[in-house]
Amino acid sequence: MVMSVSTSQYFDSASKQLSTIQNNLSQTQTQLSTSLQVVQPSDAPDKTSMITKLNSEIATQSNFTNTLKTVQSQLQSQDTAFQNVTNVLTKVRELTVQAANATLNSADRQTIASQITQLRDQILSIANTQDVNGNYIFAGAKVSSPAFLKNPNGVIDYNGDQNRSLAQIGTSLKLQMNTPGSDAFVRVQRPDGKGGNVGVGFFQSLGDLISAVQNSDQSNIQRGLSELSSLTLGVTEANANVGTGLQAVDSQTSILSEVNLRLQTTLSDVQDLDYTTAITKMNKDQLALEAAQSSFAKISKLSLFTYM
Repeated sequence: MVMSVSTSQYFDSASKQLSTIQNNLSQTQTQLSTSLQVVQPSDAPDKTSMITKLNSEIATQSNFTNTLKTVQSQLQSQDTAFQNVTNVLTKVRELTVQAANATLNSADRQTIASQITQLRDQILSIANTQDVNGNYIFAGAKVSSPAFLKNPNGVIDYNGDQNRSLAQIGTSLKLQMNTPGSDAFVRVQRPDGKGGNVGVGFFQSLGDLISAVQNSDQSNIQRGLSELSSLTLGVTEANANVGTGLQAVDSQTSILSEVNLRLQTTLSDVQDLDYTTAITKMNKDQLALEAAQSSFAKISKLSLFTYM
């Protein structure tokens, strides 16, 4: 009886050892095929938890990076538009200076007025720029309608709102990604003749300048020249803000790239398989399996087992 229990325990022990070695070998082979240290959560619960957290953080950083690309595209569109408007305003100024020349006749100024009108319309077209999705980029939140439209009196007014969209580009960092048209195509302050000032819209100022040139009104041509400085300054300042935003995008993109690299490196250390170590372990497991199988085979052939 004692002999029977002892031999049975020996058999069970050998069987468990064989099973353990086979499982170890199978696990190592699976690791090699997947290139992962942890194949099943149960393999290493502590590492699994860390891997989950790292993957979640990497996904978050990836979302920030994608948002930055969208913000960069929006800001670049604004930057291009503002540069173009500045160039056109420079041409308007040059033509206005010509119109102020006392040697020009009425016909000459009519020609200049026509050229300024074309340039004004060009600026209006830029101010109503749309992105690839058909949204008006200078309309604030009212992106489905043109930023600037003619009112019932025929004056071109700002049709958007003052909404400033903020994009989350970091855990605690947001960046303005749009510029309401009223921030760039500013109103100018004009004396009202009563000791005060009255606000005049960007395009109304240009329209009044065109009328002054058409009518050879030297006084208002000079006023137009002065207002052109304010109009240009508004666009320039808006473009400077966009430039600051683009610099912030570049800086944050670099930071996110470094953070992502660190996270990926940490994840690799925790998750990726060391092939040299794994192959060495697999070879040892194979040798151990062969030895265990041989030993188990000998135990299985004992007459007592045959009897039992």
